[in-house]
Amino acid sequence: MGIRKQYTGQVISDKMQKTRIVKVVRLSKHPKYGRIVKTHNKFKIHDEKNLSKMGDIVKIEETRPISKDKRFRLLNVIKADIASSIQLKDEQQ
Repeated sequence: MGIRKQYTGQVISDKMQKTRIVKVVRLSKHPKYGRIVKTHNKFKIHDEKNLSKMGDIVKIEETRPISKDKRFRLLNVIKADIASSIQLKDEQQ
């Protein structure tokens, strides 16, 4: 069995239960022009305990297919989004 791929990305949607959409940005060199180009991929990930929120930086890992589109799972939340926690405090007051 090979090593599973791991990526770091930002949660851009948390509207589904136990599923998040994570945007992974990578830099690569253009084959013809040599310029550094920023590209991104969006992955649906499995978040069993709904730990991550929109704007969080998370680490994800490749896994067996969980559903039609989900092929990754959440390893851990690296950095929680500060802006969302401030908004929650303002709404409660």
